[in-house]
Amino acid sequence: MGLSSEIIVEAVPFGPDHETMNQIRSICDNHPTIEKFLKGNRHLLLSLELLDLKDKPGNKSINRPKNSQLTPPSHFLATYYDYTNNRTVIATGPIHDPSCISAAHSDTQPLPSIEEFELAVSIVRDHPELGCLIRENLVRPYRAMPALIYTELQDCRHERTLAVGLLPVEEESNDRTADNEETLHQIVGVNMIRREVIIYETGAPPFSAAIDHICQPPPDANQPTVRRGTLGQSQIRILQGGTEIWNFIAVRPAASTGIVGSGIELRDVMYRGKKVLSRAHVPILNVRYKNDVCGPFRDWQWQEGRIEAFGTDIAPGFRRCSTPARTILDTGSDTGNYLGVAIYVEGEETVLVSEMEAGWYRYISEWRFHNDGTIRPRFGFSAVANSCTCNPHFHHVYWRFDFDIRTEGNNVIQEINELPSTGTSIFRTINYEIKRLRDSFHNRQWLISNKSTGEGYTLIPGKNDGKADSFGVGDVWLLRYRSSELDDGQGFTTNIDKARANLDKFVDRENINGQDIVVWYAAHFTHDETSGVEVPHILGPELKPRNW
Repeated sequence: MGLSSEIIVEAVPFGPDHETMNQIRSICDNHPTIEKFLKGNRHLLLSLELLDLKDKPGNKSINRPKNSQLTPPSHFLATYYDYTNNRTVIATGPIHDPSCISAAHSDTQPLPSIEEFELAVSIVRDHPELGCLIRENLVRPYRAMPALIYTELQDCRHERTLAVGLLPVEEESNDRTADNEETLHQIVGVNMIRREVIIYETGAPPFSAAIDHICQPPPDANQPTVRRGTLGQSQIRILQGGTEIWNFIAVRPAASTGIVGSGIELRDVMYRGKKVLSRAHVPILNVRYKNDVCGPFRDWQWQEGRIEAFGTDIAPGFRRCSTPARTILDTGSDTGNYLGVAIYVEGEETVLVSEMEAGWYRYISEWRFHNDGTIRPRFGFSAVANSCTCNPHFHHVYWRFDFDIRTEGNNVIQEINELPSTGTSIFRTINYEIKRLRDSFHNRQWLISNKSTGEGYTLIPGKNDGKADSFGVGDVWLLRYRSSELDDGQGFTTNIDKARANLDKFVDRENINGQDIVVWYAAHFTHDETSGVEVPHILGPELKPRNW
């Protein structure tokens, strides 16, 4: 590649810096509004997130207009757990006036942070029988599923209980000796209120399994991760020969929006100076097992895992690499040297990639930007050692594409169906919100265009993106933008009805012709290690420019 065609990637931090975050944390630690709930109680800060005003909790019923220009996050949200009173305490306030804080308590159960998991492990270490197994390195603690074990009390609340897996160290090589034959794989519950360990007769809590047979590589016992809300928003510019090709805001998974995060999030995506997307992310991710031998689980997309990425840090949470970054799908190992988003150039594409953890699952969030304007969203699936994923199971991932082709309104969707008999394509304008299925026989695609200029992007389904089942619920939802519909409002759960993607509720036949348009796109992955069939572990559609 000659110098004139060299691809250059630039990045500058976007939004508050570390000093601002430390100031917010310090003010929260001593603020009387928060102290009213927590002073003198045993508690822990689980997360400190940055939010746009329209994304604040409590605004779900309000449809707020978009800003014409993206502005940095305006508010923060601090989530604590009060173990003395078995309750969540949530505090919110404006970033530039953190003294103006409001706080409230809730019975919801937020996902555990890495610090809280380590507290749970310390409680297991104090157990008279299990503790010595850890100290003698006979078992290795690991983050298991379900992350939270729901133990209902008489008042319908739940005492906060975390799952801690204990994996026999020698099982890594399947070389068990007679002296440690009694050391079994198990998953225990840790009641954080009573500081007690719960041992299950079956070796694992409901919705999980822990038997001698395990699959996948062992987890890295010393692998750290980051707290939700860790800084990581950056303005990315991709240039070729001095010409700006792409310009957008990228958000690392740990800073992504949504109840359970949304992987690498993109904001205000511009191609050659023209707006394509206002926001693109993955707010919903779930999995169900054949015969429900484990799960189901609604997973989360904010907890980062380590990848191999060699290069230069260009912004907090972003590293420009001279060679392609490698995830667990490339290395087969749960190790690495970097937490965050790796950026590298591969041919005519610039790639952003990050790895995420959800218990024993490992997920890959990836975006590929081609110089010709094509965007390839990608999502990958893997896991570390456990007893559940040895069984056939079905992953479902849901992208949300908030299209603003040139403008945030005046967009239109056309469904394209090919007639196999003639090879011609039929374009049908979609006037009202609707759910649609993929149709490979008719090569079904969707064209999102600006009604005035004719410029647009075609959403082309991936050939391996699977078919919806009763749990996967659908393939494509064509909707009108509502700021209250960034996700379906559901956090982590093992309830099968709640774990499903509840997107059908957004289809209420609103007019979408000439409006601000949102497209949800789902891919479905069958993960069956026993089938003997090699299948791609990374899926996704293609967004291709038209009349640009």
